[in-house]
Amino acid sequence: MEETKEMPFEEAEVNETTANGQDEEVTNLQEETVNSSGETDENDNKAEAEELSWEEKYAALNDKYLRQMAEFENYRKRTIREKADLLKSGGASALTALLPVIDDFERALSTLKAADEVEAATEGVQLIYDKFIGYLAQQGVKPIDAVGQPFDTELFEAIAMLPAPSEEQKGKVLDCVQTGYKLFDKVIRHAKVVVGE
Repeated sequence: MEETKEMPFEEAEVNETTANGQDEEVTNLQEETVNSSGETDENDNKAEAEELSWEEKYAALNDKYLRQMAEFENYRKRTIREKADLLKSGGASALTALLPVIDDFERALSTLKAADEVEAATEGVQLIYDKFIGYLAQQGVKPIDAVGQPFDTELFEAIAMLPAPSEEQKGKVLDCVQTGYKLFDKVIRHAKVVVGE
């Protein structure tokens, strides 16, 4: 039987500790080397990232500022335009309600002109009519001239089509059954007309 040489317990512990200590030192050295070179790279990357992020932040903020300024300018212009439109056509509904009164005046004038000995009454009604039309003109309401004009769907509503008496009157308004009106440039009632075909 061979004798195995046993080390005393204390020596074995020292050798184990030495081996473990050397391994730990080598590992620590490697980590420090990696950390020192990694920290330098990370610091460089952070500095570059910060420079890029500040430039990107500036560009983003500048873009946002320009867009908000453009939106505000559009809002300001739109508000001014809406106010102007409101001033021009704000009373359109009230004035439109008065248009049947004009129709009644026109009918009364037609009736009075056909009757005998009503000259004074006709003149009175005519004065009222003229005064009322003058008031509407001050408010921006004007009648649409129809007879003899080319048919335009923006201004006229065709209620009948008749054969044109001449070639020149084809596609033109032959007669106006109901007068149309504009408030400034906006049509508030289309003229009902007879069109030649």
